[in-house]
Amino acid sequence: MTTASARHILVDTEEKCFELKERIDAGEDFAEIAQAHSNCPSKAQGGDLGQFGPGMMVKEFDEVVFSADIASLQGPVKTQFGYHLLEVTSRD
Repeated sequence: MTTASARHILVDTEEKCFELKERIDAGEDFAEIAQAHSNCPSKAQGGDLGQFGPGMMVKEFDEVVFSADIASLQGPVKTQFGYHLLEVTSRD
């Protein structure tokens, strides 16, 4: 079975998601942005979600995590929880 590791930042609005994406693209640290702004408990680990397989996350999340290039910043991705910035850190 394929597995992936990813980190994310969860916010309430698409606008906030785009704002944070611009900051990361400009060179700010993903983990620091996650700790300061994410609504997910994973913010304590810089947004790191650890390793998981297909179907363990919501559909919209899975579609990006199992297709995006490793280490590329993806998003905003809208789910029932809000808007996510995603970065796939590994995939086996």
